[in-house]
Amino acid sequence: MSSPARPIPRLGRPDGLDNALALRRDQLGFLSEGLARRGDVFEFSLLGLPMVLVNHPDHIRHILLDNSDGYDKNAVLFKIVRPVLRKGLIANADHELWQRQRRMIAPHLTPRAISGLARNMTAETERMLDRWDASDAPVLDITDQIGQLALRIVNRSLFSADVDTTALAFERAFGAANAILGEYFRFPFPPLSVPTRKHRRLRRAIADMDAFVSGFITERAARPPATGEAADLLTMLMHAVDEIDGRGMDIEQLHHEVLNICIGAYETTTNTLSWAFYLLARHPEVERRVHEEVDRVIGDRIPEFADIPRLPYLRMVIDETLRIYSPAYQFMRRALADDEIGGYRIRKGSNILINSYLLHRHPEFWEDPERFDPERFSAENIARRPKHAYIPFGSGHRVCVGKHFALTELVLVLATVAARYRLRLPNDAASIQPEALITLHPAGGVHLCPQRREGLVR
Repeated sequence: MSSPARPIPRLGRPDGLDNALALRRDQLGFLSEGLARRGDVFEFSLLGLPMVLVNHPDHIRHILLDNSDGYDKNAVLFKIVRPVLRKGLIANADHELWQRQRRMIAPHLTPRAISGLARNMTAETERMLDRWDASDAPVLDITDQIGQLALRIVNRSLFSADVDTTALAFERAFGAANAILGEYFRFPFPPLSVPTRKHRRLRRAIADMDAFVSGFITERAARPPATGEAADLLTMLMHAVDEIDGRGMDIEQLHHEVLNICIGAYETTTNTLSWAFYLLARHPEVERRVHEEVDRVIGDRIPEFADIPRLPYLRMVIDETLRIYSPAYQFMRRALADDEIGGYRIRKGSNILINSYLLHRHPEFWEDPERFDPERFSAENIARRPKHAYIPFGSGHRVCVGKHFALTELVLVLATVAARYRLRLPNDAASIQPEALITLHPAGGVHLCPQRREGLVR
């Protein structure tokens, strides 16, 4: 006979004011301390909102896979970001609508579909590197450079369009929204409906991002592709039809999905590559192996989609970067009914927090977890770990629909840059710390010195 489920270990006062203040000061530190004091499952309140952090692969598999029908996305974190993302795939809590949208979007983001977009990724990266060649700047803001590159890539793939000056406006709007909502998650008061100065800034940022997307949709509706011209992703989504009900998306839903794709593609690439170049600059022995592999496989040509399986070490570098600094470092689910996880009683309505920044440092599965070691992702080492010890794109039926786009872009951009440049730390460089917003940013951005590699001509 099994023993009854135990109550979850608890942190802080029932009203959660002390937790909110601690979370506001240092979110990752507060959660790390909770794990150290209470173990892999603990409960805390955040201004009266019940939260449960789970941090073990078995528990995460239960929530995302084994009992996924028992949890939905109508949790605090997704309610906070919904004013930006609305009914798009990322934060949609309406399961039927989410399934319908996924059926129409997923076929256009498979590896085979994305292979046709690979040239956009390398061509835009080459354009960026040509600008570096023409510049005499001793130090580059790599986060800004990669942010603009990521937006050019997604918009060229999505809209068949250049976005030069509008890319910067989108970056600024998203950066403002991310900072405001990240702070609001840590201290959710007053409600977003209250027109404080910050909340008015948030509304302006959302309006700017909406205008960015609406302009392209309006332009594309007025100018469909010419005969023989390859359809871009926007055109395919505009004409996508659900296989069950035979209907497509209305203009509002199309707008939400396009905005979700823009944000997801921009944010994943910008932060992951910023961290990757920073880590390579700090670990020249790893950088040397990347350059050796790229030189051997690519030589003096431009990388192609078919090269990706031939760059296993570079992919290991990306996986290790995503382990240490996953951009989508936390997400939530809401318990639809009472449940049991790891022998603990989960109450209906609980907000379940999954934080991959902490999971990817779990000492039971990651030895010396702060050390940058791409060999953790050799085939042998992957086979030794539980699958759900590593979840940079989530898992289960709601795994990130843009995963293949992101990984393709990350490999091809990193390979293209590595073929032409080394990036060095400035002499006065300080250690860069992660900033926990809605996504995980390098605080202050990554600034590195570009150094043209000798002997390679493009």
